[in-house]
Amino acid sequence: MTYNMEKSCSLLIHFDKGTPALANEIKVALEGNDDTAKIDAMKKAVMLLLNGETLPQLFITIVRYVLPSEDHTVQKLLLLYLEIIAKTDSKGKVLPEMILICQNLRNNLQHPNEYIRGVTLRFLCRICETEIIEPLIPSILANLEHRNPFVRRNAILAVNAIYKLPHGDHLLVDAPELIEKVLSTEADQSAKRNAFLMLYTCAQDLAVHYLLTHVDKVFEWGEPLQMVVLDLIRKVCRSNTREKGKYIKIIISLLNVPSATVIFECAGTLVSLSSAPTAIRAAASTYCQLLVSQSDNNVKLIVLDRLDELKASHNEIMVNMIMDVLRALSSPNHDIRRKTLDIALDLITPQNINEVVLTLKKEVVKTQSGEFEKDGEYRQMLIQAIHSCAVKFPEVAGTVVHMLMDFLGDSNVASAMDVVVFVREIIETNPKLRVAIVTRLLDIFYQIRSARVCSCALWIISEYCLSRSEVESGITTIKQCLGDLPFYLASEEGECNESSRRSPQVNSITISSKRPAILSDGTYATQSAASETAFSLPTAVQTTLNSGNLRSLLLTGDFFLGAVVVCALTRLVLRLMDVQTSRVEVHKASTQVLLIVVSMLQLGQSSFLPHPIDNDSYDRIVLCLRLLCNPDEHVRKIWLRSCHESFVQMLVEKQWREAEEIKAKSHVLHAQPDDLIDFYHLKSRKGMSQLELEDAVQDDLKRATGEFIKEGDSENKLNHIVQLTGFSDPVYAEAYVNVHHYDIILDVTIINRTKETLQNLCLELSTMGDLKLVERPQNYTLAPESSKQIKANIKVSSTETGIIFGNIVYETSKVFDRNVVVLNDIHIDIMDYIAPAVCGDAAYRSMWAEFEWENKVAVNTIIQDEKEFLDHIIKSTNMKCLTPPSALEGYCGFLAANLYAKSVFGEDALVNVSVEKQADGKLSGYIRIRSKTQGIALSLGDKITLKQKGGA
Repeated sequence: MTYNMEKSCSLLIHFDKGTPALANEIKVALEGNDDTAKIDAMKKAVMLLLNGETLPQLFITIVRYVLPSEDHTVQKLLLLYLEIIAKTDSKGKVLPEMILICQNLRNNLQHPNEYIRGVTLRFLCRICETEIIEPLIPSILANLEHRNPFVRRNAILAVNAIYKLPHGDHLLVDAPELIEKVLSTEADQSAKRNAFLMLYTCAQDLAVHYLLTHVDKVFEWGEPLQMVVLDLIRKVCRSNTREKGKYIKIIISLLNVPSATVIFECAGTLVSLSSAPTAIRAAASTYCQLLVSQSDNNVKLIVLDRLDELKASHNEIMVNMIMDVLRALSSPNHDIRRKTLDIALDLITPQNINEVVLTLKKEVVKTQSGEFEKDGEYRQMLIQAIHSCAVKFPEVAGTVVHMLMDFLGDSNVASAMDVVVFVREIIETNPKLRVAIVTRLLDIFYQIRSARVCSCALWIISEYCLSRSEVESGITTIKQCLGDLPFYLASEEGECNESSRRSPQVNSITISSKRPAILSDGTYATQSAASETAFSLPTAVQTTLNSGNLRSLLLTGDFFLGAVVVCALTRLVLRLMDVQTSRVEVHKASTQVLLIVVSMLQLGQSSFLPHPIDNDSYDRIVLCLRLLCNPDEHVRKIWLRSCHESFVQMLVEKQWREAEEIKAKSHVLHAQPDDLIDFYHLKSRKGMSQLELEDAVQDDLKRATGEFIKEGDSENKLNHIVQLTGFSDPVYAEAYVNVHHYDIILDVTIINRTKETLQNLCLELSTMGDLKLVERPQNYTLAPESSKQIKANIKVSSTETGIIFGNIVYETSKVFDRNVVVLNDIHIDIMDYIAPAVCGDAAYRSMWAEFEWENKVAVNTIIQDEKEFLDHIIKSTNMKCLTPPSALEGYCGFLAANLYAKSVFGEDALVNVSVEKQADGKLSGYIRIRSKTQGIALSLGDKITLKQKGGA
């Protein structure tokens, strides 16, 4: 792999070499007097050169006919041409013909037109040959005092580029001092920025001296110069932490400038340099200000990310900023709202919970207005946020539960489902609200139009109606929603069937239903759908379709809901036996429920509905029928107590998962016993500001708690060292692979094991997969038995297993041919990209249904214990088991568990492990992997296939 085709050029244009212009045609066009033809010819020549052609025959023509041109476009293309062509021979000496262009460049630097001077100076920034640069030094320096700022700013850039050349300090000995004088007299902001940037990179002491001399005027400087000042402050403070107090004052003063870019960088610089509460508070306030003032959604998301980082490291300060963060809910973007709510929920304390809940209630009320009426997704986010608040702080549940219950009949099923789940949890965790919630639920039950919501509401009614009046009201409410019995007239069944046999025309019924639909802009709307069912239905049924919500849902063939209705009524009757002393009333209620049960079975077995009742629903209804006819004390205990205990256990497991999630987010820090701690109380406070004192305290606390220590740093490095060559190779190489989010940094150590000097040694790398090399390899000279550290940066674009391969090429003085040492491949493991994560059951099921990529891996292992196999898969895949420990207890010969992880790119990885123990003791089953992208599903499947046998 070579890079001979690549040239140093600022212009990259694709050109189809399939039909290249002939050099003679370009030469003829250049020799003419038509500037338009010259422009086209120069463009063709530049593109051919960029694509590997040399065109040596054009150089003299261009010198004769293009150099004298006064056209600005022609001159710009000429500079591009001169930048691309080879200026040195194979030995590195400048070609003699390059002398021809030096006079032209000198004339351009003295040209009366400012544009010609400026572009020529910019061109000289990309010239590395000192033989070409040296004769032009006086003309370049003269342009530092030109009247036009465009010329001056480019002249400063040229001086900076020349000074950075290998022997640039000999060409311009006093360049820093010269630029410092220019900086003191310069009025143009861009030129001042370029001058200050040169001092920052080449003479840092002069830049610091200039900054501290003009510290009172920093506020008035332009945005480009202020950005360079911040870069200088970061660099100086990292190298000398004792001096950062005076620089932090400059940063805080810049927080009031009008430029949003500057104050954003100031806030980031403050956080990186100081841990003082005053500095962190100023940075957080700045981020909150940007959150409201900026209209770009991308900017808002970036600012929210910064606030999230502050929340993790300075939670006690961010708690006071929670109301400022919540102002971002005014944005119509759902991603911004979701991230804002996530940050706010982690900052809730007993002191601010009432304010937060009040704000969320106002936002919920807004969603009922005309503007937000169809924004069901935002309403769902708010309901979930209020749910979290009420779980953490039960005392606020009473202020929100009644308002949220109004949304049980919401057309957005997801929002209504979140509300009913919230009510189910609150009624258990807040016994004082039970009576009020049950009463309110019975009043609005008829408004519920979703079968899933009805099922959960029916369970709440049957479980928490405890008094006699509540039980009777619950039975009455359900009966009213079912309507009159029977559900159809059995006497008309034969007539309808006979009518169907006599006439080919079949009566039909149109059942209207409403369901949420997603519009093109991503918002939700209620869509009415009408389905015409080709079956005969008696008149009695047609007249009662809209008599109750339960009846309407049952007549669509939803017998799962029918089974839930029957179970709820059965539980209410069983509870009535405990609270009702009159056997007559109990017998009456039982008889009414039995009539409903029988009618439900008749409807399910009739030919009027398109689908008969399913076996599971039928068995459940029949069980209720037998229980009502012959109530058993043991079974009554199971229905009235054991079910409630199971629900309580489920809530305990949910709290365990939430605690695990909080634990996963927390950072456990440890300090080594011999770490040095500086006690600021014993230091001299003379000349120290309050901010410096606070910063000293925070630094001491960090050292004491080990925040400055990276755990397992040495161990991780050893685990990520890859040997690239053999010990017998003339060049030994090994690499430390550091994966950091979107970047892979290879720190390669190369050792010359020979007695000869290796010349033009080059580390050539290539990649497979979604990996991309960032830098072009450089040539090095390696002395005998010496070593060299080479860093290579690689960009990662997706969570996928990749391969890095290549070789080391070098030359010796004895052998003119190039020697090649092939390197071992570096396999980038997917485990470096994913980390264990936690999500709720509903979110997991939603993602499982949504993700389209699935990889199914058959279980093939020597492990014979189900739990041991699951632990091995969890350890091998670096994933989190979402299934609670209580569900994995016991030995039944079967195990099913859900695993979850999240990549650094925000991708979700879902894994379902289902294994069964066979008669011979071996495990069988499947491991199913689902993700939104193909790469993570395939790579994770390969990893599991490799690791599941129990090997290392």
